[in-house]
Amino acid sequence: MTPKEVMAFAKEHNAQSVDFKFMDFIGTWQHFTIPMSVFEEDVFEEGLGFDGSSIRGWKSIHESDMILLPDPSTAVIDPFMETPTLSLICNVFDPITRQPYERDPRNIATKAEEYLKSTGIADVAYFGPEAEFFVFDDVRYDLGSNHSFYFVDSIEGIWNSGREEVPNLGYKVRHKEGYFPVPPTDSQQELREEMVRKMEVVGIQVERQHHEVATAGQAEIDFKFDSLLRCADKLMWFKYIVKNVALRFGKTATFMPKPLYGDNGSGMHIHISLWKKGKPLFAGDEYGGLSKLALYFIGGILKHARALCAITNPTTNSYRRLVPGFEAPVNLAYSSRNRSAAIRIPMYSPSPKAKRIEFRTPDPSCNGYLAFAALLMAGLDGIENKIDPGQPLDKDIYSLSPEELKNVPSAPGSLKEALKALEEDHDFLLKGGVFTEDVVEAWISYKIEKEFNPVNLRPTPMEFFLYYDI
Repeated sequence: MTPKEVMAFAKEHNAQSVDFKFMDFIGTWQHFTIPMSVFEEDVFEEGLGFDGSSIRGWKSIHESDMILLPDPSTAVIDPFMETPTLSLICNVFDPITRQPYERDPRNIATKAEEYLKSTGIADVAYFGPEAEFFVFDDVRYDLGSNHSFYFVDSIEGIWNSGREEVPNLGYKVRHKEGYFPVPPTDSQQELREEMVRKMEVVGIQVERQHHEVATAGQAEIDFKFDSLLRCADKLMWFKYIVKNVALRFGKTATFMPKPLYGDNGSGMHIHISLWKKGKPLFAGDEYGGLSKLALYFIGGILKHARALCAITNPTTNSYRRLVPGFEAPVNLAYSSRNRSAAIRIPMYSPSPKAKRIEFRTPDPSCNGYLAFAALLMAGLDGIENKIDPGQPLDKDIYSLSPEELKNVPSAPGSLKEALKALEEDHDFLLKGGVFTEDVVEAWISYKIEKEFNPVNLRPTPMEFFLYYDI
């Protein structure tokens, strides 16, 4: 839409308010709302000022004035507001220079797309994330200097098979047996269907929805791929809708990668392809029906995978899922059809248009704008430097012995290890000014100071279990 079309769209839907959504540095939507009566078309050029000093990961109070510029192409009616509300996704700009703010994740995604075009390699990068999540009935947690605990619950949880539910009707999901059961075992079919309806309202084309492997309401809803920036926008709407629909059903949803011990965590497999002038570039006569260019792209991701994990798996909890020896995509190899490798080449269709790669290591705690941009930059580095990905690993990697795995690199074992890898390997992100040294340094600093250290310094209940009586 153009700004004029947005104004007409708002009038057509009797919008009474306008909501401006933007990203904080870490990956969460922020917003503020104005009455429709003060919304003018010139806001698309002049923007709206706000105080950015309290936004996570942004610069300090002496540089706090910021401007939001709404993107007219993102206009939709928010599906949850009782008052008809026009919603616009915004980019953040410096009010003095009028330049895009370098720590705005959406600006970084925009620069990644611009850099792709400048290389002449392709004109569009398509991304398709599969973001898994859990829907619980109850969540409680607290911590202090002398205590800490968490508790989550779901009526589906196998641990509730003996609970007095007056009456308990059974149909609990056994550990690792939640993949595709029909109702009543799948108790959240209607909830997910409502999520799908709301996604369609905001322009997300859903391809399928289903229960996932774990007990206690693990779910997946897949939506159609889109260009990098648009897909990241849709991922934000996706998370917003999942959480708000769950709340309206009296439940709570989380994209935390590993909320349960002893069962599958939530991943976010990311499908990627490059196109130029309407033609797919990843189809060819090489291994798995790929082109040489696609293999170089894989080579770039594998080369930089450990550094990428600091962005695609950006929480301490991410590494409760990425554990060697379990069915987790920690092995930095590639293969066709093989879900035990970090990169899989899907073989569902012989069509060149369907040819893509799937990076299975990321999880849904990541900031989609940053993750997609970083993956693109790594793949382009592979193409530009003709990085050979080596031989594919067409084996069940989970069944290999330590001796057989000794030459297969692995994902980092902790957030700190991933951040160290990023510190040592990030020049590929700086090309074209897509990421900057400030962004990389701020990301590493924030994650160490605000997340890794607080988690690492605290005793846990498991440590009391193991060590209290020594």
